Amino acid sequence: MKTTTLLTSVVLATTLALPAAAADLRIGLADDPDTLDPDQSRTFVGEIVMASMCDKLVGIAPDATIIPQLATEWAYAEDGMSLTMTLRKGVTFQDGSSFTAEDVVRNIDRSRDLPESRRKSELTSIASVTADAEDQVTFHLNAPDATLLARLAARSGIMVSPEAAEEAEANFGSQPVCIGPYKFRERVQQERIVLEKDPSYYAASDFHFDTVTYLPIPDATVRLANLRSGDLDLVERVATSDVATVQGDPSLSYAEVQSLGYQGIVVNVANGAGAGEDNPLSQHAELRRALSLSIDREALNQVVFDGLFTPGNQPFAPGSTWYDADTPMPTRDVEEARRLMASVGVDTLDMTLTVPNNPISQQVGQVIQAMASEVGFNIQIQALEFATLLSSQTAGDYQADLSGWSGYVDPDANLNQMVTCAGGINDTRYCNEEVDQLLNDARSATDPDERKTSYDAARKILDQDQPLIYLYHPTWIWGMDAAVSGFTPYPDGLIRLSGVSAD
Repeated sequence: MKTTTLLTSVVLATTLALPAAAADLRIGLADDPDTLDPDQSRTFVGEIVMASMCDKLVGIAPDATIIPQLATEWAYAEDGMSLTMTLRKGVTFQDGSSFTAEDVVRNIDRSRDLPESRRKSELTSIASVTADAEDQVTFHLNAPDATLLARLAARSGIMVSPEAAEEAEANFGSQPVCIGPYKFRERVQQERIVLEKDPSYYAASDFHFDTVTYLPIPDATVRLANLRSGDLDLVERVATSDVATVQGDPSLSYAEVQSLGYQGIVVNVANGAGAGEDNPLSQHAELRRALSLSIDREALNQVVFDGLFTPGNQPFAPGSTWYDADTPMPTRDVEEARRLMASVGVDTLDMTLTVPNNPISQQVGQVIQAMASEVGFNIQIQALEFATLLSSQTAGDYQADLSGWSGYVDPDANLNQMVTCAGGINDTRYCNEEVDQLLNDARSATDPDERKTSYDAARKILDQDQPLIYLYHPTWIWGMDAAVSGFTPYPDGLIRLSGVSAD
């Protein structure tokens, strides 16, 4: 690809000099990732970068089915109490060390034991892991877990170099070492992440760039301008208002797919300083339901997204087999919202809604602000860089955040860790033991109908308590230089570069 200058999101005329490469693919990201440690990471863009750097035990196909990656075969025991995997042979980490079953054991132990790990709640069904042979590992379970394979197709299944991780401890994300087609070269915070091809990767011939450079540009309009000028080769999350421009430009190509995830409002229910008596929204579910009823989700979709997204009120999109039809998307009801506010003695409520510092998120916030004002919510919008927003959210330094989840192939991953009492990313600190039990029942059931019954029952409780106010389900939209070929859209929104090339 050609070497050019990059326009920044502050002033389009500003240029940023970047190192040249014989064949460098430049990808524009909507945010700057947080840590590149899979056990600590929580940003979507971080997972995009790791998709080219860190293989998982299993992967997913474009139709969201589970496929081999580092594990080539697997089987559950007849009683569902263990999962045995056969590992790919002849694989090495990017530091040159061999990959064996013992490394799987050490990775899972790290995910469960590292104090900073966000993967703990994803792996609670695992009692122990044993290396049965150099290329065979068994997960021994404390209960059957229908979600485990899907977990191992996500960040919990990423295999990092145990030696490198132990040496770096919690700072591993600043110099990650995995198994993958591209290895970490450098990072300049808020500016770029550069990966270089690992020639020792077992499928290196399927990857056709010497380097891949990820550039965070929060403004979708600026990302597109850089793509059209030739300063980027591929951009994620094209704004819906720019779809016609991309589709009408013969120098560009376009791809889209319905996402598995959602976007909504995360409410601080019981997380530190942002909750408590000074935040009535955290104290009264009636106020959270009133805020939800003040929002016209269909209108929000039309105004901000040109009708290309899917309005929703659950972690599963309408049409999904997991969608609870008995709690359908509410229509806007100003009178009922006012009644709910009055029921707890509130006529008006001042609150702060924190949003990511990009124009689209700010527009979503402004539409919500206008709609909610008719009910009595006086919303102040605060914009933060996304990783900073997540850090404040984790610390409990927020009232309500516009945030979301990119989505995974199993419904458990879209719900459990956000709302269970010990959930790894339960930033609301919502806790309901009945919800925990229902979601644990859903994990251990093997019959999809039984699982759905548990999810539906949990959803009805969550619909009353509203720690998360779901708004819509995005469509993943990519734009790329027409010279780029072989790109396949995946419903989890990750960019996979196998088979991708450029003239």
